[in-house]
Amino acid sequence: MNLTAIAKKVFSGDLYATQTTGIEILAVDENRTLCRLPLSAAHRNAKGNVMGGVIFTLADFAFAIAANAPILAQSSEGDTPLLQWVSSSSTIHFLSPPKGDTLTATTSVIRQGRSQAVIQINVTDSQQRNVALVTTSGTKIVTSE
Repeated sequence: MNLTAIAKKVFSGDLYATQTTGIEILAVDENRTLCRLPLSAAHRNAKGNVMGGVIFTLADFAFAIAANAPILAQSSEGDTPLLQWVSSSSTIHFLSPPKGDTLTATTSVIRQGRSQAVIQINVTDSQQRNVALVTTSGTKIVTSE
């Protein structure tokens, strides 16, 4: 099973991102994650623009997948890996209102160590225009389950 398929299986449990918001995982490898969000009227505010929270949800979900990709890569087929990385701090720069009917989030791992990670997420619209730039710090949380 490839890394994208594993990520789709594991993160299908994130019902807010996948079902309520409608985010799709397109591609995952250990260096990059690509997610897409088809936009609908439900994603828009009273002014008709895409809600900032929708854009942030897309970026945060992409972060979670990217940060946990090394763990997913080590899992064997049929195994459900224990996700260990969570966001601890994010800075979002809204650059322009999105145009079109789709948002895409692409991650770049700046640094990922044993207990901390910094990942940058670029959100673009249907016209490949930069909509938001998000920098998220993450923390590795190991539980004994």
